[in-house]
Amino acid sequence: MSAPAREWITPATGNALQGAALYQTHCTACHAIDSHKIGPAHRRVVGRRLGSLPGYTYSAELAQSRLRWTPQTLNAWLEDPEALVPGQRMGFAIESAQDRADLIAYLATLQ
Repeated sequence: MSAPAREWITPATGNALQGAALYQTHCTACHAIDSHKIGPAHRRVVGRRLGSLPGYTYSAELAQSRLRWTPQTLNAWLEDPEALVPGQRMGFAIESAQDRADLIAYLATLQ
């Protein structure tokens, strides 16, 4: 039996400058832009397939995912990572829809 289709929610328009500040506050304990830490690097994350960055050991669930990081998947991930990919290892979520939009806008600049 397959899971019901997910309804993807497009995030609000975000402010990349605000997102950069949120990244520093909420993400840098585990992530960096150009190097792996506890979590994978974030440069060019938008458009990349989940669990596919070379040199980082992902959970089996993320490595087997066929999803790509889009504004919609990032929004779902940041709101509730476990709901998007059960068995993943990120134990942090961002409750505010605007904060998620700002963070996604910032991540989109990291090309």
